[in-house]
Amino acid sequence: MSDNADFIIEIGTEELPPKALKNLMVAFGENVNANIDSSSIKHGDIKTFASPRRLTVLVEKLANKQSDKKIEHKGPPLNIAFDENEKPTKAAEAFAKKYNTSIDSLDRKKTNDGEWLSINTVIEGKKTTEVLPELIEKALENLPIPRRMKWGDSKIEFVRPIHWILMLYGDETIKTSIMNIKSDNITWGHRFQSSGPLKISSVSHYLDELEKNGYVIADYNRRRDLIRVGVERAAQSVGGKIKNGEILYDEVASLVEWPTPLIGNFDENFLQLPPEVIISTLTEHQRYFPVTDNDNKLLAKFITVANIESKNPELVIDGNERVIRPRLADAIFFWNNDQKRKLSSRKKDLSRVVYQKELGSLFDKSQRVSKIAKHLSIQLNHNFENVSRAALLAKCDLLTGMVGEFPTLQGIMGYHYASADKEKEEVSLAIRDHYKPRFAGDQIPQTLDGMLLAISDKLDTLSGLFSCGKKPSGNRDPFGLRRSSLGLIRILIEGNLDADLKNLIDVSLKVQPKNKKYNDKVSQEIYEFIIERLRGYLLNQDSSLKSETFDAVLFKQPSSVLDFQKRIEAVHMFTKFEKAESLISANKRIANILKKNNFIDKISIDKKLLDLNVELTLFETLNETKNKIDPMLKKQSYTEILNELAKLHEPIDHFFDEVMVMVAEKDIRNNRLALLSELRYQFLNVADISRLSII
Repeated sequence: MSDNADFIIEIGTEELPPKALKNLMVAFGENVNANIDSSSIKHGDIKTFASPRRLTVLVEKLANKQSDKKIEHKGPPLNIAFDENEKPTKAAEAFAKKYNTSIDSLDRKKTNDGEWLSINTVIEGKKTTEVLPELIEKALENLPIPRRMKWGDSKIEFVRPIHWILMLYGDETIKTSIMNIKSDNITWGHRFQSSGPLKISSVSHYLDELEKNGYVIADYNRRRDLIRVGVERAAQSVGGKIKNGEILYDEVASLVEWPTPLIGNFDENFLQLPPEVIISTLTEHQRYFPVTDNDNKLLAKFITVANIESKNPELVIDGNERVIRPRLADAIFFWNNDQKRKLSSRKKDLSRVVYQKELGSLFDKSQRVSKIAKHLSIQLNHNFENVSRAALLAKCDLLTGMVGEFPTLQGIMGYHYASADKEKEEVSLAIRDHYKPRFAGDQIPQTLDGMLLAISDKLDTLSGLFSCGKKPSGNRDPFGLRRSSLGLIRILIEGNLDADLKNLIDVSLKVQPKNKKYNDKVSQEIYEFIIERLRGYLLNQDSSLKSETFDAVLFKQPSSVLDFQKRIEAVHMFTKFEKAESLISANKRIANILKKNNFIDKISIDKKLLDLNVELTLFETLNETKNKIDPMLKKQSYTEILNELAKLHEPIDHFFDEVMVMVAEKDIRNNRLALLSELRYQFLNVADISRLSII
């Protein structure tokens, strides 16, 4: 008999939440993997499968028992275990008796504390089939399920009611009970196309049996690929291509077990709508795939993926077309009705919509954003007329019927309505983009006015909510302030905007309601909150970048995110210099000397007191270097600055080799401390490299 076999566990449920399915599948596999490893059971690869009604984990070459566990037991020290004649004492006899062995069979173990008696025992591993039920139950209990539900009279909680559990080890059925459900070798196929329960005789038959007789493609990734290929082929058959397919493939794969792409049509009259409205109607409401021509213009067609292979597909298509027709008709109504008023006429109505109780209405927010945007524009030498106008109109589309029905189109509809009202193109585009980036991987605003408006809006949100005590706590971030901060960072960096962040935070706090007093502490909290998002952003961009490099720059508290990034890049490059280790070590030594002697005052260096050649050389070389780097500072050429400072490694090394800093003569001692202080100050022009590790 083989000492290993494949193992499979399938949890059969009611329809699982489609947006959570993939994460549940991955987490289930990870939990099973971790539990098997912690139980000392050897195994091969672990594979995961999922469909709307099942979560499955397959473990290849799972050992049939746990690994034996060797345990060392420490006994009495030899000077207690044996008397002066090397005869065993009662302590040695008791230790041997405890483990049912002779004294001669005991080991003698040498340690730093002396020599001891010891014995090794072995705990034999349990059969894998005995251990698995508990491991699986723990894996299910630890799944990331925000809201669990109960069913029937049971107190068991899970994401959805469990109807069956399949559990096989090779061709052996593991009979047990997990979450009050008895396991067997029975699974169920497609809810409508499968004729009944399916008996799985062996792990190796699971996928084929489900597909051939159950009409279920259990492999999530394969099902997703089949959907993608099928949808693309369907679009090509009508001379088109898929629009925004990637945002739907995962969700549709989580909705169907037997994907069947079908082509539907809608009235071409609906193409008068903005394309974003049609796309939103198709994708968000119905999970249909929009189709465009080769010029990316929408066609009056869509692809739907049915969960059944119907004998009458025309009937299925007709049903889908009838569903989409009234939704698009509603959109036409909103589009026409909303345009009966100019977007700007809704501005006064914003005063009736509460933004936050403590922060006033949307009208108040618009006014604040306009003031921040004007200040930011002046700071960056940009005309503020367009961005100020856009700020006052940016929230007006929230009062339209279209955005009420399609909330994700906020900003986008503002663009279309502003364009229809003949607002300047710069104003319309800024309105469109001011929520960007909306999610990870989304584009930043495409125009400078859009960038400035987006930054101002996000800063007002951050400052307002921080000032009334609504900052994120732990994992809770109900207002998406972390996302707002990251978006702000991306715009500043990717837009190459050298804005004074600290100043902008101060301005955005000062324009908050009068009862929210300007507070230096809140300003610093917001700065630190944003900068921590910058840490994550930069470390994610470059895996070789270390957090300590970020901390070295953070010591300087740069006010510009762009300046912060430039310093990070310079310090990161500096760590690769040949003499970096020596210079880091010297900076650490200098920092410690100055700190130990409480030397914080900037005292002028008296050249006459530099009586040793090495300290005079360091002084003169430092002055030459200082003259070179002063103009570099104005250009933020931090890499070049550190290149120049790196050339000081020889005079620094010679100084520490030959000079005693803490001499008795106070004047000479303070003069040498002043020299070290000036040296440290020059490095601090870029960052505190004493915070870096010595490799």
